Amino acid sequence: MRFKNLSQLKRPKPLEIILGSLPQHILLAEYAREKAFKISELVKMTFKESFEWYGFTLANEDHPELIIDIGLPQNDLNLQDYTALGSERIAQFQESLQKELIINGWIHSHGALNYKHFSHTDEQNHLIVLDFVAPRTRKPLSKKEVAVQDLVLLEKDRFEEKDMEKGSVCLITDGPITEARIMETVYGSFCYSIVIGDGGWHEQEIHCRERGVLSGHSTASSIPAQIEFVDTGRSITQIDINTLRDEVKQKIKPHTDPPPELIERM
Repeated sequence: MRFKNLSQLKRPKPLEIILGSLPQHILLAEYAREKAFKISELVKMTFKESFEWYGFTLANEDHPELIIDIGLPQNDLNLQDYTALGSERIAQFQESLQKELIINGWIHSHGALNYKHFSHTDEQNHLIVLDFVAPRTRKPLSKKEVAVQDLVLLEKDRFEEKDMEKGSVCLITDGPITEARIMETVYGSFCYSIVIGDGGWHEQEIHCRERGVLSGHSTASSIPAQIEFVDTGRSITQIDINTLRDEVKQKIKPHTDPPPELIERM
């Protein structure tokens, strides 16, 4: 057979068996949405100005795709256009949760700013949250063939040391095998990122990471996502609002005169 050009020479596509998928849109309980905007309202009422703040989106460990609540951790620094997030705060807050709850992302407010998008600082915070959240949202996505050149099949107790010199990978079995395919599990993890503003607007993304357990091949991606609001039968009460007001006073740390070194980072 003649080939007009080398582009006609293609390797066989590795076998892949799909086992699952990562979220393509965000499921958010109506209660969680209402609570997030109530926090922003209470921040403005308490400190007489709008400040950025951040919290974590929470889910049941048996249904990690659905945000059922918003958790407000101790914020280290809150400015009118900046909020700081550290990995130690994530770990501390996760340990304070009920056993069945997990963090599946983060949410923050841009306050009264007219900037209705994620900032460069937000992009750095996405990675911090994803690193922590990934083990808790990990799930098998597929079984994918690992292409091995010169795979050598050897039978236990029936090969010599010099046989190990052949091939790039040796597979030792307890019986004679003439053909084999190596399939690795590809795991995927995700975290949600949501930004809101005082005017009621919101923008959101899903950040994903996939990794093959044998090859170590890893990919990361982020996609803009739509929100699907879910009625879980829970609504915010006056008791909830009173509790939130106390949390805002305790956990939000507004700074109207940031140090010069912070201004340079911003």
